[in-house]
Amino acid sequence: MQNEFPTPPTPGTPGVVTVSELLRSVRDALERRFPLAWVRGEISNFSRAPSGHCYFTLKDGAAQADCVMFRSRAALLGAELRDGSRVEVRARVTLYEPRGRFQLAVEAVRQAGLGPLYERFLQVKAKLEREGLFDPALKRELPEFPRCIGVVTSLAAAALRDVLTTLARRNPSLAVIVYPVPVQGQGAARQIARMLGRASERAECDVLLLVRGGGSIEDLWPFNEEFVARAIRASSIPVVAGVGHETDFTIADFAADARAPTPTAAAELASPSRAELLGRLATCVQCIAREMRRRLEYAAQGLDGWLRRLVHPAARLVAHRDLVLQLKARLAFALAHCVHRSSARLERLQAALAGLDPAAVLARGYSITYDAAGTVLRDAANVKEGEKLRTRLSRGELESEVRKKPNL
Repeated sequence: MQNEFPTPPTPGTPGVVTVSELLRSVRDALERRFPLAWVRGEISNFSRAPSGHCYFTLKDGAAQADCVMFRSRAALLGAELRDGSRVEVRARVTLYEPRGRFQLAVEAVRQAGLGPLYERFLQVKAKLEREGLFDPALKRELPEFPRCIGVVTSLAAAALRDVLTTLARRNPSLAVIVYPVPVQGQGAARQIARMLGRASERAECDVLLLVRGGGSIEDLWPFNEEFVARAIRASSIPVVAGVGHETDFTIADFAADARAPTPTAAAELASPSRAELLGRLATCVQCIAREMRRRLEYAAQGLDGWLRRLVHPAARLVAHRDLVLQLKARLAFALAHCVHRSSARLERLQAALAGLDPAAVLARGYSITYDAAGTVLRDAANVKEGEKLRTRLSRGELESEVRKKPNL
């Protein structure tokens, strides 16, 4: 029986290539044959590696292809990719040699069906965002109590009827000025920008509503033009954008001072509710009445306090007279007490002085003897025989002569 599998050629045999050489040739052929192209499909098995690279499968009803989007490209995505999203990818057809796997190297992603318009939308948005046109710090506060509201839209638009109905319901006293412009078709964007500039120059309104109903991206495209966004930021009047439905976003929404999901919501955002204002007014009236009542009560209490302190002049004189009499009595008592204490002290001093009086001592039988010089003699040895002495008694004095000195 003949062998079905011939002996493999030895390495280096002419006409035989290695696996890596073969796959490299296939990769080069694929990349030369298929330049960058847009491919439409549905995403599945999406994952983002720690490195930042994204991997997913792009499929339709009959086939599928592995895709890789490297980190440098994935960082430019405007929205996160997820399973089930229908997208169009701008990809390079290639082959991953280590696994011998066909794959698409994705460089850009856009929502399926939007095509060049959506790509242009992203480009304009990115450009204006880099310029800082959407900076939240540039957003102006809407007036809390506008007197006049301007509406920039088409006279035939259903959005105008919605806005007028809402404003009439919420606050019929508000003045409304309509600035008519086409909101769809060729040249509409230029006219919208000019009308915004005209409304800003006329300065008739406190806030402007730029509105139109929903539609496709083509219908809403005038609101995605760069010069409309710049006209919104150049306006001296705050601008509220209410374009399309809740899921619709335009460049005008990002540039406006406030974004409303619908024209009706824009009217509600810009206008204070009359019922709410009346409710707040009633609350303020109640607060003022309550505060006035409290202040009157405090004033009445203060007046009562002053009345209690108020005394008739005659009663005040009587009170002062009683006080003077009382003080006079206390003064007389204090003076008498002081005199009594002084008299007692004087008597004590007199008694002490009397006890020390030499005359009193003499009255008790004592005497004082002086020598000729008048010095009091205290020692008999201090006299001489024949010396004249003088002795003082209680009554009178005696003179004597020393006849004999005692032997001491």
